[in-house]
Amino acid sequence: MSIRLYDTASREVRDFAPLEEGKAGIYVCGLTVQSEPHVGHVRSAVNFDVLRRWLTHRGLEVTFIRNVTDIDDKILAKAAAQDRPWFNLAYDMLRELTRAYAALNVLPPTYEPAATGHVPEMLELIRQLIERGHAYAAEDGSGDVYFDVASWTDYGELTHQKVEDMEAATDADPRGKRNPQDFALWKGWKKEVEPETASWPSPWGPGRPGWHIECSAMAGKYLGRAFDIHGGGVDLRFPHHENELAQSRAAGHGFASYWMHNAWITTAGEKMSKSLGNSLTIPAVLERFRGIELRFYVVSAHYRSHVEFSFEALEEAAVGFRRVEAFLDRVEETGSGAEVPEAFAAAMDDDLGTPAAVAVLFDTVREGNKALQAGEDAGSYAASVRAMLAVLGLDPADPAWGPAAGGDERLTTAVDVLVRGLLEQRAAARASKDFATADAIRDQIKAAGIEVTDTADGQKWSLA
Repeated sequence: MSIRLYDTASREVRDFAPLEEGKAGIYVCGLTVQSEPHVGHVRSAVNFDVLRRWLTHRGLEVTFIRNVTDIDDKILAKAAAQDRPWFNLAYDMLRELTRAYAALNVLPPTYEPAATGHVPEMLELIRQLIERGHAYAAEDGSGDVYFDVASWTDYGELTHQKVEDMEAATDADPRGKRNPQDFALWKGWKKEVEPETASWPSPWGPGRPGWHIECSAMAGKYLGRAFDIHGGGVDLRFPHHENELAQSRAAGHGFASYWMHNAWITTAGEKMSKSLGNSLTIPAVLERFRGIELRFYVVSAHYRSHVEFSFEALEEAAVGFRRVEAFLDRVEETGSGAEVPEAFAAAMDDDLGTPAAVAVLFDTVREGNKALQAGEDAGSYAASVRAMLAVLGLDPADPAWGPAAGGDERLTTAVDVLVRGLLEQRAAARASKDFATADAIRDQIKAAGIEVTDTADGQKWSLA
């Protein structure tokens, strides 16, 4: 096994060498559950789901952690604006997120820790940082606790920045800080504007954790002081991941060996985000496309490539995937236990090169169609296609997609009955040499986006 992955910290593609032979530990920053998930959120989930599936395919036992941030400033502000408890908003949005993941066949993580369930671990980590001289309690009576960036000489090593060139941290009132770049580990409770339920007892007074300390504490609990891969969106490199790395290493933890970041999905050249108001929620997109088609659209781009979202591009990807499904529909027996082609494996081993892997997929489909047209057995091609789709989380036969890859089984049956009725009429017209009627029926079927293939067993149809 020789898997190479791009490491953000070293800025190079490196051979992947797990800390423990045969195993891999992955921590991916999940979402802050403040509103409905959009396509940009799902990209990160799908990209790292593909990484997990590929490492598993290569024989590794993967422990996959994806956290949930269920308490922060934005959640409190949105809940207040909607006149509802913050935990009610967070729970509702978490359910929306879970549904979105399931709709795109993102495997459930090994563990999905929530920030509010791990405050004791965060308090212990903050205590260690204070004892080591890397954190301090503010002297302004706010109850805030900050990481002292000046105490950690390697601060900036992930994003290769100098402290003096960094923007000031905006996660707390700057009056209690020694340096503008110092970031909050603990936020004192602001009883005038925050509900009491949004605070926990601590040695520094009631309050709640800062964003960055959450992930360090949860990663340490479930993966240990050192683990293999830390992932997330490219927008998390700074300040979130930079701060995670600093506070974890300052506490004496080895933390992540590799850092991986997926690129943005943009609309009109801007990052797709809730704050910009240009987000496309998953339920809205799934009204127009199946989940399997949206996943294929996301998988087809390399995880480090920016994608400019458009429904036209999504439609083009969906049409391409339907051709793959059409080929599988034409082959009755696909076999099982097939290996992925060497070219596919080589592409995936090269920093998850999904564009090249998808090209191999389409090449195999083309060869399989040629075999069918020649009257040959295409079962081995179909088995190979299905093996590749399984690695990408795109096998239409996966029960996770439901009937007909997320479609309505009754609708599929009804269409089949109607099409077969037309084909019988066409066959009868040809038998009676009424070629004008036969051609008209053929054109009617073709106009509906249905392709008919003449086989030794009769006529078969599939979506074009």
